[in-house]
Amino acid sequence: RLAQELEIDQYFAEVLPEAKAELVAELKKNGHKVCFVGDGINDSIALKTATASVSLRGATTIATDAAQIVLMDATLSKLPHIFDLSKGFDSNVKVSLATALVPVAFCVGGVFFLNFGVYMALLLWPLSLAANVGNAMLPMLRNRKSDLAKRPSTDRAN
Repeated sequence: RLAQELEIDQYFAEVLPEAKAELVAELKKNGHKVCFVGDGINDSIALKTATASVSLRGATTIATDAAQIVLMDATLSKLPHIFDLSKGFDSNVKVSLATALVPVAFCVGGVFFLNFGVYMALLLWPLSLAANVGNAMLPMLRNRKSDLAKRPSTDRAN
């Protein structure tokens, strides 16, 4: 039922503790990225084996220690938000890589084919740096904008 509510296509339930880590390892071996959610001692090996691991506040100490993410509200209601964050992070990393490599490639190509000198390379490097810093700040700016939109407006004129 939970997998349907979270719109998770493939899941495994009622798996014995010793088979959990084997199942996670098999999925990873087949090229899948595995998010394992666990809260007990019998989940600790699978939590360590998974690509991403989630536990809940109030779970056993070994489960919270083994997990990469601990949901502090002790429910799974924030699990979809974690997936959204990971997609946003992945996108941000790809853009950062592009903003780092494209100016370098342009500079190297410019040196060989367009007779760029040292000064042109020195000009392009800060532009690349500024683009990367701007991209790194983008998630914070988006979050701030959504936080401001959620706040109730206070009209002092009334």
